[in-house]
Amino acid sequence: MLPAHLFIVFGATGDLMQRKLLPALYDMLLQDGAQSTYAILGVSRSKLTDEAFREQARASLVEFAGLSEETAQSFCAQSLYYQCLGDQEADDFQTLAARVQELEQRHDLPGNRAIYLSLPPQAFEPTINNLGRCGLNESPGWTRLVIEKPFGRDLATAQALNEVVHRHYREDQVYRIDHYLGKETVKNLLVFRFGNALFEPLWNRDHVERVDIMVTEALGVGTRAGYYDRSGALRDMIQNHLTQLFTLVAMEPPASTEANAIRYEKIKVLESTMPIHAERDVVFGQYTDGTVEGTAIPGYLDSEGVPGDSQTETYAALRLHVNNWRWQGVPFVLQTGKAMPRRLTRVSVTFRRPPVRLFQSDNDCYLASNVLHLTIQPDEGVALNFEVKVPEQGYRVQTHQLSFDYADIFGHVPDAYRTLLEDVVKGDQTLFVHEREVMESWNLYTPLLENGPAPHPYPAGSWGPSEANSLIQDAPIQS
Repeated sequence: MLPAHLFIVFGATGDLMQRKLLPALYDMLLQDGAQSTYAILGVSRSKLTDEAFREQARASLVEFAGLSEETAQSFCAQSLYYQCLGDQEADDFQTLAARVQELEQRHDLPGNRAIYLSLPPQAFEPTINNLGRCGLNESPGWTRLVIEKPFGRDLATAQALNEVVHRHYREDQVYRIDHYLGKETVKNLLVFRFGNALFEPLWNRDHVERVDIMVTEALGVGTRAGYYDRSGALRDMIQNHLTQLFTLVAMEPPASTEANAIRYEKIKVLESTMPIHAERDVVFGQYTDGTVEGTAIPGYLDSEGVPGDSQTETYAALRLHVNNWRWQGVPFVLQTGKAMPRRLTRVSVTFRRPPVRLFQSDNDCYLASNVLHLTIQPDEGVALNFEVKVPEQGYRVQTHQLSFDYADIFGHVPDAYRTLLEDVVKGDQTLFVHEREVMESWNLYTPLLENGPAPHPYPAGSWGPSEANSLIQDAPIQS
């Protein structure tokens, strides 16, 4: 059962709240069944009443959570409140603090507070400072601060933001959220590796040839072009999502499943990762016009809000090397891009081929490697490619696949945000990013932001620029 709490969301009228957080909060609280021991307070600059905010939320729950009008209206009337913050002046935050206390008294809540910052990055610092000044950094119960990515734009800005955070909140109060960590297959990486004696003995340089981590999107930048041009693929995807997957794949067995035991092993991976050679191990790209899944996509430079001479990368492929006993010499290739042939998030572990070729493969050149695919989206599951003999053709072999699909076995898979919000309320930081992870990650990538390669053009609907072939040519096919 979840503890009684007040969930406060800054940016409550924004897209993330309407599409993801509201449905996740409803689902979390529905599963818990504790409908009299919580309240949700939306905070934004929009001048709304409680009733107007509830009406907006009701429409969102009907559209994005599939609720009936009656169910959505009942949930909103019982649970949702709203506070306008105006221009974020100190007096506004004092009024907010008073409203928080009033709601806790009304619902007989013990002072447990989760504060979610669904805000533009530039609003993090003033908001956190004002929360501290008005006393919303502590309470009679627990107080937890949830911060959306990106946490800084480079090492220096991340350090500065972290200093602001720790001026008012302890590290054990801070939940830096990366929604990829809430996905079932990401969490299953730990179980798959450390719960199966079949795979863990093979999870090292003696048996693994390479590891590929791919996150591709079929869409272009669309209406986010103005934001994206200040970010790029390295900041938007590599530094957070792909790096989190990388650390989970490469980490050593933790001493326990306690949050810090797991997070410290992830930190060790980043500390052991060698500096990246931009000229040898990095390729950036920028998509031109093309067709994706039958839809014409204009080139990135033709998107509204993008300067005609922009050098922002919409594609990034880079090779990492972990300088430790387990992974010495094994390349980890991280690849992400916009306007790719399809949406796909997958970790592929390619095992070494047999040292002696005894049998004929279908292409009569070499046996295919055994490849383990862990697909995170769109269809969560695991697949293993292996070789089998073709009947009545001597020792000719073909590659086939054993597979497991989450939806086939378990049906509905919980949304990542629901999992993470539940962990916030329970006080479990396992799936949240530690401050040292953030700093080590920015330490690794900041040199590329300051002196990275120029992007190569690639047509929308392709798998990226041909210049990346030297990094990805031996990667498993994107099928």
